[in-house]
Amino acid sequence: MSLLDSIINSLGILKLTMGQGIMILLGIFFLYLSIVKKFEPLLLLPLAFGIILANLPIVGLGAYDYNPNGFKELVGQPLPDGAVCTAHQPGEVCNHTSFLQNLMNFLYTGIRMVIYPPLIFLCIGTMTDFGPLIASPRSALIGLGGQLGIFIAMAVSYFVGNALAPFFAGFDGFTLREAAAIGIIGSSDGPTSIFTATRLAPDLLPAIAIAAFSYMALVPFIQPPIMRLLTTDKERVIVMPEPRRVTQKQKVLFPIILALIVLLLVPAAGALVAMLCLGNLIRESGVADRFVRAFQNDFLSILTFLVALSIGSSATAARFLTPQTLIILASGLLAFAFGTVGGVLVAKLLCVFTKGKVNPLIGNSGVSAMPMAARISQRLGQKYNSDNHLLMHAMGPIVSSTIGSAIIAGIFISYFAH
Repeated sequence: MSLLDSIINSLGILKLTMGQGIMILLGIFFLYLSIVKKFEPLLLLPLAFGIILANLPIVGLGAYDYNPNGFKELVGQPLPDGAVCTAHQPGEVCNHTSFLQNLMNFLYTGIRMVIYPPLIFLCIGTMTDFGPLIASPRSALIGLGGQLGIFIAMAVSYFVGNALAPFFAGFDGFTLREAAAIGIIGSSDGPTSIFTATRLAPDLLPAIAIAAFSYMALVPFIQPPIMRLLTTDKERVIVMPEPRRVTQKQKVLFPIILALIVLLLVPAAGALVAMLCLGNLIRESGVADRFVRAFQNDFLSILTFLVALSIGSSATAARFLTPQTLIILASGLLAFAFGTVGGVLVAKLLCVFTKGKVNPLIGNSGVSAMPMAARISQRLGQKYNSDNHLLMHAMGPIVSSTIGSAIIAGIFISYFAH
């Protein structure tokens, strides 16, 4: 009978909770989107499988937070499998088997220690052409308008969260620090969201990261209705003039100057901006083609896989199925919507000031969903005027938005992290 009891107790299915079951179904749904619908498969597929692994009982393949001093657990704090460590004093090593390091813990170190996001920015830098931004500095204003979503999401999460707190047991609303981390979802940049959440709200990281990456995949559905609503038929057919030529010298000097300015003024954004500029300098220097090929392809693919799997493996039912998550998801949707609104409205103003030389359809690229937002600008522009070629014009706002959101993240970290 003792052997039978041992066998029964080792069956994970008997310890599966309703919350874990819901998360596993969510993981399966994401697998469906990535495999059948082909929505961002390089991202959603490992993320979905990570969610499933994190919520399988007994397996112990979920990522969870460590005490900064190492493998130590405070008395009374829950362990990954739901047990509570009560046999030790605070600071003593907890020898509970589920707390031993596993594969996902190891991979999650790249998130916890903020290693993956800057490296992804390095790869993005090698893929980015700063030429459109250098050729048309005014396009940076569209990228600035796209940051509206950050502040809308921050305000909504803070005020709505605190308004709803009395209705949910154990939920005290969001602090300004947590609201700032949620707001960065509006950057439309997954690595920036991870970078900020790790510093300001690590407990909210799974929900913030999944919201950011999920809405990035849904940009083709979120943005076009807003672009049509805010533009007129006359504006949509505007043909923008050919961008001016940018010299190789300008392209080489730009990332160097940008890195120096930003790192001197906003040091907290240094890791992201420095790696972005380094990647771009490698690209434009023309002397390191092997690096460019590696960073644009294999290295970026590996990093994307590690980030997605790590984030998925941290999304346990206890961390994800909370009132906070619902507010974060709602705030994230508003962030993407208002980021698009802000960018389009600024583009409309530029259209007026330039006497019709700016097509407001590039305003959606005020959010840094690179290069997806630019492709949407191009597709809609071609739909209304086959002579319209907006792709390169849209890259200027996207690049400026990427830089701008990293700077805002650095400002938030500098202000709220202490």
